[in-house]
Amino acid sequence: MLSIRDLTKTYSGGVRALRGLSLDIPQGMFGLIGPNGAGKTTLMKILATLLEPDGGTATLDGLDLVSHKDATRRLLGYLPQEFGIYPKVPAIDLLNHLAVMKGVVKGGERKQMVDGLLQQTNLWDVRKKPLGTYSGGMKQRFGIAQALIANPRLIIVDEPTAGLDPAERNRFLNLLSGIGRNVVVILSTHIVADVRELCSRMAIISQGELILEGEPTPTIDLLRNRIWSKVVSNDAEREAIEKTFHVISSHLIGGLQQERIYAESAPGAGWVSAEPDLEDVYFLNLSRHQKN
Repeated sequence: MLSIRDLTKTYSGGVRALRGLSLDIPQGMFGLIGPNGAGKTTLMKILATLLEPDGGTATLDGLDLVSHKDATRRLLGYLPQEFGIYPKVPAIDLLNHLAVMKGVVKGGERKQMVDGLLQQTNLWDVRKKPLGTYSGGMKQRFGIAQALIANPRLIIVDEPTAGLDPAERNRFLNLLSGIGRNVVVILSTHIVADVRELCSRMAIISQGELILEGEPTPTIDLLRNRIWSKVVSNDAEREAIEKTFHVISSHLIGGLQQERIYAESAPGAGWVSAEPDLEDVYFLNLSRHQKN
């Protein structure tokens, strides 16, 4: 269990990135959702020992991650939103180098580990190719391979599918789904669908504060028979809806503007009951928080 208590962080410009955030994260895949600027990356950097909080604690099975940075790094696997590579170095050589840095110094043990990671991430056939020749999805899979070196107990993955095409995104999500059974894996993202597909628990943060924590399916079920949709024909109708109802989101579907609203009962003619999804949970809670 990863236990976060009252973490705060204010940057020099006065931006309050975290405002007393508290959260318990169990073993398995945990989704952390929030808009840009919500504080997700700040939190990930603190947990990864790259940033010092102003206050609060983060402990993993009794280990203080903030105070004991060297011990934290030994049990950590981290794939940041942007990570550098040596473009002329083959994947197998860089993984071997990183494994040595992680303390895997025995040749036989290191070879077995690196070969296994290359196969697990489906990079075995291109292991001797320079990393600069890899596609975006292949680089992300290499990023997971380096994060898994030395069997980490805490894995942090920050915005991993941003910019990937649909095929690479599916490959990457399938890879992630197989690693989160016996360790704590935090998937930080603004792509709600990634969390719905992968995570048994999730949290939504906004403006550095926790606004919802729980299991995706029960939070969706709470909105059943409370989400309504309607196709609007012009801006005047859309503006009237925004003044009258609690609009959750607007979508273009087949070139037509569809409004989704939250209402306890049928809102009137033209509205159709819609099956709720995690995006509805996300946008509804964000809008409520912003109003407060």
